[in-house]
Amino acid sequence: MKCALIIPAWQPEEIFPTRTAASQINYWQPLGTLSVAACLQKAGHQVEFLNGAFLNRSEILQTIRMYGPDFIGLYATTFGWPKAKETARELKKIFPDLFIAVGGPYPIALQEQCLEDCLWIDAVVTGEGEISAVALAAKLAAGESLDGVRGIAYRDGPRIVKNDPQPLINNLDALPFPARELLGETDNYIPAPATYKRKPVAVIMTSRGCNRKCIYCFQIDKSRKSGIRYRSIENVLAEIELCLSRGYREIKFIDETLAGNYDRAMQLAQEIKARKLDFTWFASACVNQVDKPLLKAFKEAGCWAILMGAESGVQKNLNTIRKGITLGQIRKAVREAQEVGLKVFTPFLFGIPGETFSEGLQTIKFACELNPDVANFHSLTPFPGTELYDNLQLYGTISGDLSDYTYQGAAFIPHTMDRKQIAELRQLAFRKFYSRPRFLVRRFAGLKSLNDLQAAMTGLKSLFWIWLTTGIFRKKICAK
Repeated sequence: MKCALIIPAWQPEEIFPTRTAASQINYWQPLGTLSVAACLQKAGHQVEFLNGAFLNRSEILQTIRMYGPDFIGLYATTFGWPKAKETARELKKIFPDLFIAVGGPYPIALQEQCLEDCLWIDAVVTGEGEISAVALAAKLAAGESLDGVRGIAYRDGPRIVKNDPQPLINNLDALPFPARELLGETDNYIPAPATYKRKPVAVIMTSRGCNRKCIYCFQIDKSRKSGIRYRSIENVLAEIELCLSRGYREIKFIDETLAGNYDRAMQLAQEIKARKLDFTWFASACVNQVDKPLLKAFKEAGCWAILMGAESGVQKNLNTIRKGITLGQIRKAVREAQEVGLKVFTPFLFGIPGETFSEGLQTIKFACELNPDVANFHSLTPFPGTELYDNLQLYGTISGDLSDYTYQGAAFIPHTMDRKQIAELRQLAFRKFYSRPRFLVRRFAGLKSLNDLQAAMTGLKSLFWIWLTTGIFRKKICAK
């Protein structure tokens, strides 16, 4: 079959304030979609990938018109759901009999609701899309009923049918590597300025799932019964070496936490060093899962930066979101990472249930005292399928505008604050953290390349507008 996988068209200014978008925007390699593509290819199907980060809707529709696919898979986040619906509608105008399925975090969470909401979509893939999409395509190619295809909800005439869920993939080594050859120009896929050293940048996930229970995190395994499912070290190294052979020079490991299994994380770092693999890398880890020996091993293996979720400077609020960490652990992990020479990135959240404006100010003070190399300040977002979303009556109210669900707009408002206060805290946090002489001196003293200089100047421009513009984070949506 001829298959097309599509990320609907979007623009940076639809997510970020126009004045600061240049310092915030990032273009990730869409691993989930590329993994589905690889599995479809392995099953013998022809696959085209269209990324709406670089194509507008007209260009996508024109390409599809010329390609003439038998099956289309659309990807949808919460923010992207309206765009997926409109893309499906336009595709059905061109090919009325074309089978369109949708996957991604929003459809996985809401499933039948998505089919009720969009008459132009024929099926929802509800999890572990690599297996479900291949089974779905096989049934379509054979002209058979979709009854029995696990992991989908679909339209059967006037009825909506939900099949049994797809079991979680435990042997991740059995999956082919993501079909990165479909990406086109690899230099287009770069993280935000100051969050990479070299390019092109590849994205790799060495595990799936999480054993933690933060109320804002979406996981297919809601009970966390399966915990973290790991790829073997040899399998991960084989993908790294393949990426390097294709010219990639930096890798972002996007596991929920690379240090979920301490011994495995240590082994991975040691093997990278032993094989003398020439690439720089960036990882995420929980502050209570790392220590100085592990962080030192990361550094010696080429890691230059690590992201550690701090989230709040108030212990009560960390407990509320079930982060499972303490302020002391945050301080220790950041200090030790910087001592071994790693750059430290720490995200923070405003709008935590029960958080007051005064406590938000305490978080800003904590971030400045913590003094990471980079701090980000987001709005807590209640994505469908999370503990926060499922129990909103306990925590606060939500926005009915899906364009707010980006960590930028205040999609969630706790009973103890209002939307204006959350936007004010974000703006104040960026002003205070990035205007400190201590930060500015360190930032410009650390400039070692043209890329560093460009990132610093982009950041300064954004800081200028954050100071100059009142209410800069009260997001306005531009039309596509």
